Amino acid sequence: MENNFLENYKLEGEKLEIFTYPAPILKQIAKPVTEFNEDLRTLIKNMLFTMYHAPGIGLAAPQVGASIRMFVLDIWFDREKITHADGSEEYRLSEFSPMAIINPIFKSKTGEIIHEEGCLSVPGIYEDVKRAELVSIEFQDMFGNHHELDADELLSVCLQHENDHLDGIVFIERLSFLKKQLLEKKFLKQKLKKK
Repeated sequence: MENNFLENYKLEGEKLEIFTYPAPILKQIAKPVTEFNEDLRTLIKNMLFTMYHAPGIGLAAPQVGASIRMFVLDIWFDREKITHADGSEEYRLSEFSPMAIINPIFKSKTGEIIHEEGCLSVPGIYEDVKRAELVSIEFQDMFGNHHELDADELLSVCLQHENDHLDGIVFIERLSFLKKQLLEKKFLKQKLKKK
C-alpha cells in the first residue's frame, strides 16, 4: 500500500529549501518520529519532490529543516535530458521507486565498500567514502508499520549516508582530517563566490 501511496507523490509537491553545510540544523541529532499523521506524509511528499528535482537520490529531513529521524530515497529513477526544437531543455523523470525510511535502526553492518558520494547539502563536492558493504536495518513506513531491509552496494551506501544526517554528520566528516579541511575550504569559498 505504501508504495502506491508514494508513487502518487513522485511529481507532486512543493520544493523545499535545502540547508547547506555548515548550517546548524545539519549538526543536530534528530528526534524519533512519534506521530504518523498527515503532516508527516505532506513532508514526505515535499521531500520527494525536492529530491527528484534537485536532483538527488536521497534526502534527509534535517536537510530541509525538520530535525526528525526520517529520510526519503530512490536510487532507481531515470532522469533524461530532453532538448526541445526551440533549444530549451527539460528533464523527464521516470521509473520511480521512492522509499520513506522512518526511525531506522541498523541491526548489522558487514564488509567494506568505497563509493564516491555527493550531497545536496554540500553541492559540487564529490569524494570517495568508506562504508559498510552490507547492512540490515529495521524501520517504520509513513503509517508507522515496521519493516526490515537488507541492502548492499548503492542502496547500502545511500542508507548509511542519509542515516548520518539523522546523527548530525555530513559525509565530508567521514574523510581524513586533512581532506575534510581542504574540502571545507573549497566548498565555503565556492559558497562565498555565489553570494
